[in-house]
Amino acid sequence: MKDIRLRDLPSFIRTTDSDDVMLNYIQRLIHNNRRADAILFNSFDPLEHDIFNSLSANFPPLYTLGPFQLMLDCVESNDEETKSISTSLWKEDPYCLEWLDSHAPNSVVYVNYGSITVMTNDQFVEFAWGLANTNLPFLWITRPDLITGDVAILPPEFLEVTKDRGLITSWCNQLQVLAHPAIGGFLTHCGWNSTIESLINGVPMICWPFFAEQQTNCWFSCNKWGVGMEIDVNVKRGDVEKQVMDLMEGEKGKDMKRKAMEWKRRAHEVVATPNGTSHNNLDNLIKMLASLK
Repeated sequence: MKDIRLRDLPSFIRTTDSDDVMLNYIQRLIHNNRRADAILFNSFDPLEHDIFNSLSANFPPLYTLGPFQLMLDCVESNDEETKSISTSLWKEDPYCLEWLDSHAPNSVVYVNYGSITVMTNDQFVEFAWGLANTNLPFLWITRPDLITGDVAILPPEFLEVTKDRGLITSWCNQLQVLAHPAIGGFLTHCGWNSTIESLINGVPMICWPFFAEQQTNCWFSCNKWGVGMEIDVNVKRGDVEKQVMDLMEGEKGKDMKRKAMEWKRRAHEVVATPNGTSHNNLDNLIKMLASLK
């Protein structure tokens, strides 16, 4: 990965503890992967072509079958049973979509740090006032366990200032939210699910990676795919305000939106067209499985 920095590598690789649980787990996992008949990826070839080429020399056949959600959408068009499947970890608030319906296209900032990322109360407050100072509408998902060792409580002054343009709730159907035309940008922790869901919907990102592979996803989004801008881990309200304004109204944001829409087009293409790489890989995987004893 040309030009990548040490701090952009996954946190479980950057450890200096040789007894680290995750490091040893990953080593065992890689060793076992070499014994597999195939390895499947929730990605698509145009997105990470060079990476898959590098891996292919040392591993069993690699199949990019993603984006999985788009593949599932193709299946669901002919299969009612799969429509009841959900991977949501929290109870969703359906009002989010109704609220978004009342806003203009590309006008709302969506903020969600995923299902397990946590932050300090100081970071939480800085994000809050950064959003408030933009005067832009926002949808902010604040899980009950978002704050380290405490409950997420926003200052009363913040709630008063933003009551007419902000919606704060505990969880949502992220795929439906990101697909909504009102969403103009995504403030995210850069988990892989969130990253690829943002790409398939053409939504540019402000990236605040926390741990695991999120730093690597952030690096790719900002430096290779052109759809992200990174915010400092020691977040300050002035930086939040500036970057959100750049994303939603600045020239850099417009360029990121154009690139995100191009990745959306390519993601749909690899799944839905007969010669798409993910479409063909699924056919080849089925043939390979059928040939196994």
